[in-house]
Amino acid sequence: MALLKLGSKSEAFCCEGQTWRCKSGLPSDITIEIGEMSFYLHKFPLLSRSGLLEKLMSESTKEDGSICVLQLTDIPGGAKAFELVAKFCYGVRFELTPLNVVSLRCASEYLQMTNEYGEGNLVTQTEAFLNDVFGNWTDTIKALETCEEVLPHAEELHIVSRCINSLAMKACSDSKLLNWPVMENSNDNTAGSDVWNGISTGTKPQPMTDDWWYEDVSFLSLPLYKRLIQAVEAGIMRPENISGALVFYAKKYIPLMNRQASFKDASHAKSASTPSEADQRALLEEIVELLPKQKGVTETRFLLRLLRTAMMLQVSPSCRENLEGRVGLQLDQATLDDLLIPNIGYSVETLYDIDCFQRILDHFLLLDQASAAASPCIMEENQLVEGNQSLASITRVANLVDSYLSEVAPDVNFKFPKFQSLAAAIPDYARPLADGIYRAIDIYLKAHPWLTDIEREQICRLMNCQKLSLEASTHAAQNERLPLRNLSGAIGQHGDNTAQGRGSSIEDMRGRVTELEKECNNMKEEFQKLVKTKRRWNIFCRRKSQCNSKSGKPSEAATCPTLPKIH
Repeated sequence: MALLKLGSKSEAFCCEGQTWRCKSGLPSDITIEIGEMSFYLHKFPLLSRSGLLEKLMSESTKEDGSICVLQLTDIPGGAKAFELVAKFCYGVRFELTPLNVVSLRCASEYLQMTNEYGEGNLVTQTEAFLNDVFGNWTDTIKALETCEEVLPHAEELHIVSRCINSLAMKACSDSKLLNWPVMENSNDNTAGSDVWNGISTGTKPQPMTDDWWYEDVSFLSLPLYKRLIQAVEAGIMRPENISGALVFYAKKYIPLMNRQASFKDASHAKSASTPSEADQRALLEEIVELLPKQKGVTETRFLLRLLRTAMMLQVSPSCRENLEGRVGLQLDQATLDDLLIPNIGYSVETLYDIDCFQRILDHFLLLDQASAAASPCIMEENQLVEGNQSLASITRVANLVDSYLSEVAPDVNFKFPKFQSLAAAIPDYARPLADGIYRAIDIYLKAHPWLTDIEREQICRLMNCQKLSLEASTHAAQNERLPLRNLSGAIGQHGDNTAQGRGSSIEDMRGRVTELEKECNNMKEEFQKLVKTKRRWNIFCRRKSQCNSKSGKPSEAATCPTLPKIH
């Protein structure tokens, strides 16, 4: 830590309770009152250094020679700062440090301690030392923290902005080129040093990563921290680093987030003073506004964790919508567990907040549609050739939706319109296989046996039966909750869409539906024949192989091409 020693005289003052006196032996002729503290001093050392004190003394001089009493209730830094000012005026030794230089700089400005009242006056000394402080990372942070005590004055003298700009410049610099020391968080002064025979011979250079500054600046108050983040953003810092710093700050000062964190994080949160929910809510809303808006910069899991905490803290609707939009932007990177957000409150029906998931999905699909409009898609045999939005992305979201529906389907309060809305939101091309949505439908039908026949038919039309795997098709054919007429309805819907695409009449569409129903029945019959034929063929091949092995002839099965596996 930087130090500047001022003065040369030994200590000449003593403090008794709320009284501060000079021990020179000369009677005091002026009293300075600051709050409850009274300073009994002498006029000449003070007026020779301070323009303000000279003016106040001249205005309050009394002809009867009584002691002059001045009240300095507005002096920056209060009695603590004035004590050092008095030592400076009397030439008593003291040290100027990053922890007191800001208050002394502001106090000296307030008292008009310029070079007009003596060379090397306190304004000049503190300003020169501040420039040295700005060259050191650790000292600058300490100085910035003390600005809180004299904030209006520090702002007026641009000390706050100078501290922040100095820190931002260093944080944005290449970490490999840094030479200044960072915050010493370890209590072991010998950590990282080469020690020989108990003597430190030097410091080992420690590799610095891009997150080296996160913890150091996390001790700043929210207003100062916010300004620092804005400064590093203006300094062209990578958005990933800005996001990382904000994540670190949020986890440290929003204890409600740690309910979902590890035991280690939770115990760390308990060791610090717990902010009120109002303070946590204000901080969370600020964090959301500061987070970079680029896709993928902030981890999706953290955004969902932030969203869950936001609901617990009852943040503003705009903050919640902001978070839902950010999650929707990168929904393809989410996991099912993180999306299962519990409903908050006493009037809710479903266990999980399904409406929230619906809004997140709507955000994603809206972006997908915008991307498709900007880069037209070509559909050929259920394959998507597209530009900005990848098929893999929306397919992952489709799988996520189907898994989500399967998870929440057992909830008896999960209304049919909501299930239908979520399932139908995914376009057919995004589901190359319909097994996921079939599983969700089956679970939902089992948990909601009171659905009407019309609702059962409608829910079956949410899946493309032609995309069911062999295993799922076999299960569906034997599923009493999914009768054949429902399958026919789903196929009929597919036929309706086909017919509408060709511009056919209603009669043509009905005829097409009938044809598709017949085709479906024929396919089932053919499938059953195929299974029987395959079994007979396998038995024949095994018997033939056994005969050939006895006669020493090669097996025909060994020379026949392998039948493709049916999944």
